[in-house]
Amino acid sequence: MLRYFPWMGGIAGLWLSASASAFSMPDWPPTLELDHTLVQTSLLTRHFEPDPEHTNQQHLLSLELHNPDRWLAGAAWFKNSFDQPTWYFYAGREFPLWQFADEVNVRAKLTGGLLRGYKDEYRDKIPLNHLEIAPALLPSIGIQWRHFESDLIIFGTAGMMVTAGVRF
Repeated sequence: MLRYFPWMGGIAGLWLSASASAFSMPDWPPTLELDHTLVQTSLLTRHFEPDPEHTNQQHLLSLELHNPDRWLAGAAWFKNSFDQPTWYFYAGREFPLWQFADEVNVRAKLTGGLLRGYKDEYRDKIPLNHLEIAPALLPSIGIQWRHFESDLIIFGTAGMMVTAGVRF
């Protein structure tokens, strides 16, 4: 049975209310020019339907490389919900939503890639993980202030994570 979370409607509303121009794609293929690097860690994780087996201490460490057209590629290491070491290799794009001030920006991000680390009795806890490597698609909404960034990442119907990072 699906559970209703009122705050998820707010996130969906923010996502859908972004202007169409925010989601326009630049010329393809993306340039291989480095604009900045983002290093992040996890601050908070919550599961939508907590289970005694779940851990909320992910110890995430990620590295993202961004180009001037807002395309990105990255890798993340973390402990999954079942305390297993896990890797996420991904690519994606940022979408600007609002600019509050010269140095404060709100943006959405969508990444997709491969997830490796759900093994043994937890192998079937994520879809399409037959070879212990599964596809993943992660939407997020975040804020950037100067060289600092924070994101709210939704991982499927399982939960959410808040991250913080520094740009170089």
